[in-house]
Amino acid sequence: MYWTLELASHLEDAPWPATKDELIDYGIRSGAPVEVIENLQALEDDGEPYENIEEIWPDYPTKDDFFFNEDEY
Repeated sequence: MYWTLELASHLEDAPWPATKDELIDYGIRSGAPVEVIENLQALEDDGEPYENIEEIWPDYPTKDDFFFNEDEY
């Protein structure tokens, strides 16, 4: 299983929190690439919902990771 920013971006608008099956369903319905679906299928499924993308890919960049001041724009 591997994630890239491009692949993970397909899950930004997912209905969080969501279970593994809900995320797979969302990925299929939204037309996500096959690699996204394969990555989701490889996730551990303990029955608990994932709260956000960071629980799936801890290295997912957040707004805090970018160095710009929104007030300037």
